Amino acid sequence: AFFLITDTVVTSYISINLSNMKASRASLAILMAIASSASAFAPTKFNTPSSTLLRATPATSSNFLTPELAQSCIDVAGGTPLYAYSLDSLAKSADACLAFPNAYGLTVRYAMKACPNGTILKYFLSRGICIDASSGYEVRRAMDMGVPAEKISLSSQELPTDFEELVKLGVKINCCSISQLERFGKAFANTSQKVGVRVNPGVGSGGFSSSTTGFSKTNVGGPSSSFGIWHEFVTDGTVPAIVEKYGLEVERIHTHIGSGSDPAIWQQTAKLSLSFCAIWDTVTSLNLGGGYKVGRNPDEKTTDLIEIGSPVADAFKDFAKEHGRELKMEIEPGTYLVANAGALVTKIQDKVSTKSSSSDDGHIFLKMDAGMTDVLRPSLYGAIHPITILPGSGKSEDIGTDVESVVVVGHCCESGDLMTPKPGEPEALEERPLRTAELGDIAVMDGSGAYCAGMSTKNYNSFPESPEVLVTADGEVHLIRKRQDPKQIYENECDVPDGVF
Repeated sequence: AFFLITDTVVTSYISINLSNMKASRASLAILMAIASSASAFAPTKFNTPSSTLLRATPATSSNFLTPELAQSCIDVAGGTPLYAYSLDSLAKSADACLAFPNAYGLTVRYAMKACPNGTILKYFLSRGICIDASSGYEVRRAMDMGVPAEKISLSSQELPTDFEELVKLGVKINCCSISQLERFGKAFANTSQKVGVRVNPGVGSGGFSSSTTGFSKTNVGGPSSSFGIWHEFVTDGTVPAIVEKYGLEVERIHTHIGSGSDPAIWQQTAKLSLSFCAIWDTVTSLNLGGGYKVGRNPDEKTTDLIEIGSPVADAFKDFAKEHGRELKMEIEPGTYLVANAGALVTKIQDKVSTKSSSSDDGHIFLKMDAGMTDVLRPSLYGAIHPITILPGSGKSEDIGTDVESVVVVGHCCESGDLMTPKPGEPEALEERPLRTAELGDIAVMDGSGAYCAGMSTKNYNSFPESPEVLVTADGEVHLIRKRQDPKQIYENECDVPDGVF
């Protein structure tokens, strides 16, 4: 994969349009950046939670929920399942992101798709964190929650039909394809309208794949990804020509290579992205996206933002010395801000066994009263979440000491509704050693703050959307989303006229 990346990218940059001198100089800078940092693009070993560490003695509490606090959440939400979020954890992750090393100014944008609850948006806004939206609907949702339009940036696979109005309101748009840039240009021709350009830098990195060029559900860079404008079109004069044709002003370059990306690859891509900023002397900021790794499980490391950010800040200083421009930095963390601040709280509603005295193939299955309708990541990616069994009484003194190996599944009529896939093998079952559970016991799935409530198969089998609560540092629990009324699931359905069938 390493040689494929360098051969492909280097060849493409050699074939630049030399008639565009500014683009040519930038392209040569990009080529040098690739050559000097090529080893960083070599795939690293994909680190999945090991079965050994997942077999450690079960904890007596989750990341932030004791049996008593879990019961308080259940009482406030009116039952299970529910999502709980720790305000203390949100505060700590916000502190870390706001301290990201930078040379000439930093804007932190919360990738609201990770968890779009209005209370969380309002909290991050109160901390001075802006918003990264991925659709026009997210933009409107954020504004309805009180986020000023000028604090919202939109990078979308689908440019909304009302983008002109959003721009006039103050929303910053990053064009993510040539056709988007053309539509934007036609709408604001010869007005010197400011615009951002999202570039696919030629490499990607996602937490569920070691490849930097192949397809992965968490990789949004490289030739197998449709996200952003392919780098060759930026350096061969195609994009600059569109910008010039419509009299636009490029104020921002945007790159993002994946979710849970390898820190070394992210760091080198960030430096590479500065070269795209050299193409337009109107660029004032570089948005480096997000995707920072978060350790949900025992052997997973969380990215050290100071460690990966410091060399990038130095690269911004080098750019300023060479080009005479002090670029501001933008980052767009989502998972990093909310993943470990959230937990899915469920109850064990059934327990079945396929064990047999004549075979070793059977398992004990614990069935939650939640599933892919609440946390889709295990089914979609084979993601591993830590699970803790707490007594149904909600009392710490009732925590048992017996442990059994079980497979945990969800409540959907769907064979893929699996909560404990085998690490690295999403199509395989994995028994997990958990505290022996009785019907009615509480099961807490940690690491469920990101891409769970906002990315579930809600309403499958007509299960209603689960409520959400916020837990303060002193243990107060506040309801921030009510459980959906089942009638809301089908209230928009319409009858056809008599006689149609």
